[in-house]
Amino acid sequence: MLQPKKIKFRKSQKGRMKGNATRGTELAFGTYGIKALENAFITARQIEACRITISRAMKREGNMWIRIFPEKSITKKPAEVRMGKGKGNPEYWAAPVTPGRILFELDGIPERVAREALRLAAHKLPIKTKIVMSRELQKA
Repeated sequence: MLQPKKIKFRKSQKGRMKGNATRGTELAFGTYGIKALENAFITARQIEACRITISRAMKREGNMWIRIFPEKSITKKPAEVRMGKGKGNPEYWAAPVTPGRILFELDGIPERVAREALRLAAHKLPIKTKIVMSRELQKA
């Protein structure tokens, strides 16, 4: 499971996700990718589920890059606990994702295989996504 090796603070503030992604919006490594169209916290488990699905669909050929990392700790208070008494303990890790962010990239496989792998991975995510291709392929 993905999670940071070392962090400065155990608990993070919730924050607000508004606007579109300004970084990580273009394909940087691969020729095919999956792009987020909504705001969400993508959990480490969801990222791992996508990674497994993509690697199975690719039959371990080609390359895959995961462009998001769950650096935000999400806390929860135990069930049936009264209000107050501080913030809960970290339950899981999540990656804050805004619209336009590239989540996964693939390379070294045929387009048909890449599209199917990314389609299967998109079903594991709690947001709407779009499959994108590099500009070189679109011109050809």
